[in-house]
Amino acid sequence: MSFPKEFLWGGATAANQYEGGWQEDGKGINTSDTLTNGSHTVARRVTWKNPTTGETGSTPMMFMSGDKFIPEGAIPAVLDDEYYPSHIATDFYHHYKEDIALMAEMGFKTFRMSMNWARIFPNGDDETPNEAGLKFYDDVFDECKKYGIEPLVTLSHYETPIGLTIKYGGWKNRKCIDFFEKYATTVIKRYVGKVKYYLTFNEINVMSWMPYMAGGIIAFSDQAKAQGAHNQFVASAKVVKFTHENYPEIKVGQMLAYQPTYTYTCDPADQILALEREQQTIWYSDVQTGGHYPEYKLKEYERKGIKLDDTPEDYELLRDYSADFLSFSCYGSSTVTTHEVKDNVGGNFVMGVPNPYLKTNAWGWATDPACLRLACNTLYYRYNKPIWIVENGIGWQDKLEADNTIHDDYRIDYLRQNIQSMDDAINKDGVDLMGYTMWGCIDLVSAGTGEMRKRYGFVYVDRDDEGKGSLARYKKDSFYWYKKVIATQGKDLD
Repeated sequence: MSFPKEFLWGGATAANQYEGGWQEDGKGINTSDTLTNGSHTVARRVTWKNPTTGETGSTPMMFMSGDKFIPEGAIPAVLDDEYYPSHIATDFYHHYKEDIALMAEMGFKTFRMSMNWARIFPNGDDETPNEAGLKFYDDVFDECKKYGIEPLVTLSHYETPIGLTIKYGGWKNRKCIDFFEKYATTVIKRYVGKVKYYLTFNEINVMSWMPYMAGGIIAFSDQAKAQGAHNQFVASAKVVKFTHENYPEIKVGQMLAYQPTYTYTCDPADQILALEREQQTIWYSDVQTGGHYPEYKLKEYERKGIKLDDTPEDYELLRDYSADFLSFSCYGSSTVTTHEVKDNVGGNFVMGVPNPYLKTNAWGWATDPACLRLACNTLYYRYNKPIWIVENGIGWQDKLEADNTIHDDYRIDYLRQNIQSMDDAINKDGVDLMGYTMWGCIDLVSAGTGEMRKRYGFVYVDRDDEGKGSLARYKKDSFYWYKKVIATQGKDLD
């Protein structure tokens, strides 16, 4: 068995973790620019200032709850005495030719990247776009085209222009629909012939956990999060409508953070809990890809007294212009229980309790050989639209040897199991899987912890948690392994 000839092998990155150049050539400040570094045990922080009193401070990113997480009158801000790893990240802004050449050497068919909204519209609500920002992405796409690499572009990946947060309250305000539509249509028209695939919002369901990252929302009650999600759904549908009417060859997809949910026991109460956890995630794709709000979500809104600021046209747009395909991230599975269990899992978002059948790394991420097959079946047969795995990988503290080699057999083992899981989904289950972009193909800053030591890539970048290092690139053992996998269409996984 092998993967289809047209299968899009590649890798994925995000501007706020990889691009750098945070204030070069007219780029504005975005929400991610206010996130400090952190670690597995110390949360990243959002820094802020109070323009009236002059007070400054910070709030842990992973513990945002309640109506407000920064003091009344304060606004997110970049402070002089803090370290913000995303400001330089691993400097794709100045290394894009070198990095794309490395991707081409591996045989990439596609490169998933995100554009920095504030590089195009520095304040989010500008009348005209920043030409220097547009020109940078022109150069990136031209470099991809030189090697026959198809870009997959995420329009908003955990960064909202800070001006939209301060002036409008972020995505809880319907005005952001129009601002995003202007940004998206500007980009799509500009890069006709260079970009065929777009994603509107990265992991749109993260609005439920971290609305500041997902939508620049700093006052985030359940009402605000529901409104923020709704506004992003409508904005996405408007982008689909624009492409269908003007550029039917361009495809616009959804991006969902997804992981299969297991029960720790066969207690029916655990089964109900697993169902409820699944619903918390998948309702987002029921709307954006399925075209309608599920009744269980509407019932929840009714119980909580949530009333959306909406229009009848919103629901017509959602129905008629749902996503062309469904892409998703999947790093493993989660295990849940109503029973008392000694330890919880650190991992990505909420991974529940430890699964005794799976091995984990130092950050609590478990290697699950079945997760991609399960995820592919669940999502493909729920919506009957093509699907695309656009994030999958594992962070590890790689060691650069004296001879500049990096021996990452653990990453190869993880990827081997996940690619076999995809193979089963395609060849045993008949899933229409468009492609696979391994997360963090060139080392980048971890979104969850703000670290560099938690590395994902096939290429090592010389930069540490304090922002020191030459930014030189070194190929890991997994670089050569993945090159072989692509060259054999997934046949040779040894």
